[in-house]
Amino acid sequence: MLTLPNILTLSRILAVPILVFLLWKPGWYDYALAFVLYVLMGVTDYFDGYVARARGTVSKLGVFLDPIADKIMVAAVIVMLVFTRDIDGIAVIAALVILLREIAVSGLREFLADLRVSVPVSQLAKWKTTFQLVALGALILGGAVPQWPWVHEVGLFCLWAAAALTLITGWDYLRVGLKHMD
Repeated sequence: MLTLPNILTLSRILAVPILVFLLWKPGWYDYALAFVLYVLMGVTDYFDGYVARARGTVSKLGVFLDPIADKIMVAAVIVMLVFTRDIDGIAVIAALVILLREIAVSGLREFLADLRVSVPVSQLAKWKTTFQLVALGALILGGAVPQWPWVHEVGLFCLWAAAALTLITGWDYLRVGLKHMD
């Protein structure tokens, strides 16, 4: 069902290859364009849910695609920022923690869905997402404004904050899941 919210979600998925292309061999201009695209993707993420709820057009396709679009975008950006060495050294561990948690929680949610067990998103998980999105945005923007090294530092700080919250919220989800495993 191609409603406006679903079109917005699909646009985020289709924008990921463009984002990857912009980050492939980036100069400051490519980083700037990538940052603008990243922000637009974030705005559409907000509005697809808002419009769906406001219009009463929440669909199964949207519920299915929205978290996938988010995870594809985050994973692609992390991989590219490691590739470009905007995330390097020990910070790769923080990025890896975030990626592993995304995969593990997705699998856990799928397992629990088969058991008809819902795992609501906690407030702490929302903070994790906020730090994660700010981190990636700042790391992209940092490439566009290398004369402001503090932007990159903010990105790394937020990446580590997101990784710490990732461990906490991942453990919370795992505890719920373990109660339903044999």
